Amino acid sequence: MKDLEKKNASLALISIQVLVVIMVSSNLRSPITSVGPVLSQLSESLQLSNFQSSLLTSIPLFMFATCSVLVSRMSLKISINRFLGYGMLVLTLGLLLRVSGSVAMLFLGSVLIGLGICIGNVITPGYIKNNFPKQLGIMTGIFAVAMNLTAALASGFSAGIGKATGLGWQGSLGLWTIGALFALLVVGVELLLTKRSRREDIATLAQSSIHVFKSAQAWNISIFMGLQSLIFYSIVSWLPAVLVDFGMQAGEPGWVLFTIQFAMLPITFVGPILANKMKDQRAMIIFVCMLMLASVFMFAFLQSRFIYLTAILLGLSNGLSFSLSILFFSLRTKSSATAIKLSGMAQSIGYLIAAFGPPIFGKLHDWDASWKCSFYFLALAVVCLFFFGMRAAGKKFVED
Repeated sequence: MKDLEKKNASLALISIQVLVVIMVSSNLRSPITSVGPVLSQLSESLQLSNFQSSLLTSIPLFMFATCSVLVSRMSLKISINRFLGYGMLVLTLGLLLRVSGSVAMLFLGSVLIGLGICIGNVITPGYIKNNFPKQLGIMTGIFAVAMNLTAALASGFSAGIGKATGLGWQGSLGLWTIGALFALLVVGVELLLTKRSRREDIATLAQSSIHVFKSAQAWNISIFMGLQSLIFYSIVSWLPAVLVDFGMQAGEPGWVLFTIQFAMLPITFVGPILANKMKDQRAMIIFVCMLMLASVFMFAFLQSRFIYLTAILLGLSNGLSFSLSILFFSLRTKSSATAIKLSGMAQSIGYLIAAFGPPIFGKLHDWDASWKCSFYFLALAVVCLFFFGMRAAGKKFVED
């Protein structure tokens, strides 16, 4: 009887931990992607300047770049699941403040949203490695799919939610507070169910004394993550303007972006499962870079012709490169402590690299109105992605 009770308790805990991964990851992109569709409405309502409006999407990215390493270091003092709870609490508070109707609270809320998401970004890979060491592939796939699916839904339905609720931009952005609250509730339930003490959890984390910034493999993974993010954010930021210049109607580029995001979903789930079964992932790096290079040149030379095929190729390649970069945090480390340290480093360096993509892409357009030089820049980034990806995919641990 006692054995049956222990088995049931164990299954309940595992179920909650899976739900923690799903709910936390579901809140790591939607608070950002929901802003774009209602940005003009929000700016008009609060009388924001163009510079102030641009800060609403750049503040969270700035928080990722500056706080990721700090978050990974703080994880040595706070248990993983407790830290995730704090992250979801900060995110919930930020989401509530953002829709309060005050300009000051709008920006303070954006800072807190960036910090909350940063905690989730950095800690969740370590949480997965700690609780699902034999299911890294499938759990990383679930993590990536949940993140990208809600991001796509938020960008697609944000404006419609505001109209349906009659609350305008506040309804569009405020609805996502429900998801953050549910994530906070699930993490709280897991804290009640788990029998690991805070001291034991911290002792496990403290076992890693590796300085990840001194590891060549850590730099390979960090630069790989940064380059794939640079390519993605450059295209997502500029694609509407590019496609209008290529002769598409103003409303149609949104469907192209929608296609890119949904093409990412199946590969972000299947990719990590397959990658986890391989001795190394170099074949996947070759596949990613071939598809990505093909899509970049198709944008440059075919322009709007075969545009949905181009979008699918980009979605597949970027979805796989993103999920691989997340999987490397677990595959290339020997402990959850090092996985969190690597996650902090890679996301700090990665988002810093990614931040340079959109302005360089746009500046090159000032020199070449055809956009070809801008896409040549992305082709060069793909070549660099291949270089660092092949090294990151080699079976070498960060601790080696």
